[in-house]
Amino acid sequence: MSGDADAVVSGDADAVVRFWGRLGLPGIIDVHTHFMPERVLRKVWAYFDSAGPLTGMEWPIEYRHDEDERLALLRSFGVRRFTSMLYPHKAGMAAWLNDWAAGFARRVPDCLHTATFFPEDGAQRYVSEAVEAGARVFKAHVQVGAYDPNDPLLEPVWGLLAEAGIPVVTHCGSGPAPGKHTGPEPVARLLARHPRLRLVVAHMGMPEYADFLALAETYPEVRLDTTMAFTDFTRDTSPFPVDGRGRLAALGDRILLGTDFPNIPYPYAHQLHALERLELGDDWLRAVCHGNAAELFGVD
Repeated sequence: MSGDADAVVSGDADAVVRFWGRLGLPGIIDVHTHFMPERVLRKVWAYFDSAGPLTGMEWPIEYRHDEDERLALLRSFGVRRFTSMLYPHKAGMAAWLNDWAAGFARRVPDCLHTATFFPEDGAQRYVSEAVEAGARVFKAHVQVGAYDPNDPLLEPVWGLLAEAGIPVVTHCGSGPAPGKHTGPEPVARLLARHPRLRLVVAHMGMPEYADFLALAETYPEVRLDTTMAFTDFTRDTSPFPVDGRGRLAALGDRILLGTDFPNIPYPYAHQLHALERLELGDDWLRAVCHGNAAELFGVD
């Protein structure tokens, strides 16, 4: 990075450290960060570069750095644990993505071992193998994968993960662009069959916030992550309802910090400040930014 870029990143790190330091935390835990094979990540970045016409928003990647620099950045922010959210967009990808993620977790011990799946023959087998290999969190991207979470090929997968108590971070809301199977209704059907599933609704279920909050109120193991919610970037297009803040407070033990690092169009610290300006109190912030995930994943 250039000297100017180094200065910007250093300022961002200072802002993040001040945030959790003021709260008396040992750092923060981010359940929604992306690490994946480099050629796959480049394709994801290319999508965001061209996503303006689809989403109506320009989406410049704030942290377009190589893997080592991205890891160093998270550590400079004081992120104690993070994930390698990765996902297939077609059959035949998930198993080798899981192999890559297992290797990444071995060489990056502060990353929570992440895995994924797709509705296809063999999904139960490779998900079982990932669990046996130590996977601690899964990613399901209903929008990108364009699949129904109720596909019969996934029924044994959901059952296995519910029984194992392994969280599944799931992009199932209709933002930034709706998919054929996004929205709360397919997820409600899934949870009716698997009420113990530890489903983490990504992006707070944006823009169907109220419906996904209702699912969390109904099912004690459902959680939501904050990824991109409440930020200036999404406030105009997918504003969180003002009358939903009381529900956020009541669910304070099941809201988890997520950011979408590195694929965000603003500094990392902005997500934290967006949570702070909700004015739900320091205890709520401590739980969301560290305590809830620490308990869920057994982080000392």
